[in-house]
Amino acid sequence: TNKQNLVIRNVLLHQAGLKGWIPFYKETIDTLRSDRAYYSIYSTEFDSLHSVRVAQNMYMRHDWTDTMYARILQSAVGVQGVYLYSDLDFIFMGKIVEGITGMPLDQYVKKTFYDPLEMSSSSFKAREHFQINTIAPTENEPGFRHQLLRGDVHDPGAAMFGGVAGHSGLFSSAYDLAVLCQMLLNGGRLNGLNFFKKSTVDLFTSYQNSESRRGLGFDKPEKNVVISNADSSCCGFTILPRAHEPYPTASASPLTFGHTGFTGTCVWVDPTYNLVFIFLSNRVYSNGDAGRFNRMNIRPKVQEIVYNALGIKG
Repeated sequence: TNKQNLVIRNVLLHQAGLKGWIPFYKETIDTLRSDRAYYSIYSTEFDSLHSVRVAQNMYMRHDWTDTMYARILQSAVGVQGVYLYSDLDFIFMGKIVEGITGMPLDQYVKKTFYDPLEMSSSSFKAREHFQINTIAPTENEPGFRHQLLRGDVHDPGAAMFGGVAGHSGLFSSAYDLAVLCQMLLNGGRLNGLNFFKKSTVDLFTSYQNSESRRGLGFDKPEKNVVISNADSSCCGFTILPRAHEPYPTASASPLTFGHTGFTGTCVWVDPTYNLVFIFLSNRVYSNGDAGRFNRMNIRPKVQEIVYNALGIKG
């Protein structure tokens, strides 16, 4: 396919030329009607044909997964080396992990990381592993599943992959994420166990080039300007001087690494100050204005308060 010459380094940097995302669900519903009776490939019950759970009482035909991968493989590839945040990059990375390990992605990370780290609150497909009253609801989703999502992944594409995908689907707690981040802060080691070489952690969490602020798979503090992104429908940026828009917050050191999540989450590790900052919130649940959360700069403000409480001023 036109993806056969992609370079893994570029995939990790979101510079592989892939589209930002593909709205798979729009091909499966009648956009003129919201009634699920008009869905063409879903069933309210699990059966031999409809075996992919996307939400409560909503199961997708299992053969549609092949259609989704076909859409990815048929999608255009732009110029490699240009930064564009892409879900497709990490959908590919998830499949690469499965190809190398011979294990489903969720089983591999559980066996290799979550179980040895005793991360008992971290899992894909949360409803299969945790009591529903321990899972925060995500959103009354109007455009696709038309129900309150709780324990089913918010991202529609990940849901259509059965809740396990390289770009989305993991449920966790602040404590478990702190354990994972502490392992990275320690250079890949925790409780006498070695998960990575320190040189590997240092490589993946450092700036890689002048095209963007990204590390390999990790986000980093903004450098001088925010890189422009043409796909404003998904992950667009606006060019702003750093003095006007520090990211993730003014006091974060250049060694900081982490990631944000669409629904209002973030983890940031700052080796300079031996600091792990985890913020789990929900910007999409029942507020009628998902953009308000970002306009108020909630995550940066709380993170800056933590730095200031330690006597650190950006």
